[in-house]
Amino acid sequence: MFLNYMLLGAIGLCAGGVIAAGVFAFIVTIGVVIRLIGKTHTAKHIRLIEDCIVVGGAAGNVANLYKIPVPGGPVLLAILGLGAGIFVGCLIMSLAETLNALPVLSRRIRLATGLQYVILAMAAGKGVGALCYFFLGG
Repeated sequence: MFLNYMLLGAIGLCAGGVIAAGVFAFIVTIGVVIRLIGKTHTAKHIRLIEDCIVVGGAAGNVANLYKIPVPGGPVLLAILGLGAGIFVGCLIMSLAETLNALPVLSRRIRLATGLQYVILAMAAGKGVGALCYFFLGG
């Protein structure tokens, strides 16, 4: 029985490692980290940023897997949620930029000016939808 648990644990750990490597490779491939480093002019701290991404991903997985509560209450949870939301927004915009979705969208709807307002409306809609989901119970 112990050997079965050890084998299942090893398989799960290896599968999780493969999935995590794929996610990190996807993030690096679309260039979100490089774009953030370029915009913030923090290229001299590249090793620290890479380490923080890996440690943050691993800590998030462990906290999710073992249902570890966030110390500090709702204030720290709100700050962490804001940071995660900003990162996801940057990730989505990098992916959209990589796929050239926004130029295609602007040509399809014949939008000459005001693309920034379309992007702002999409982000606001996503935010309102998330607030409705969390505060009104999905």
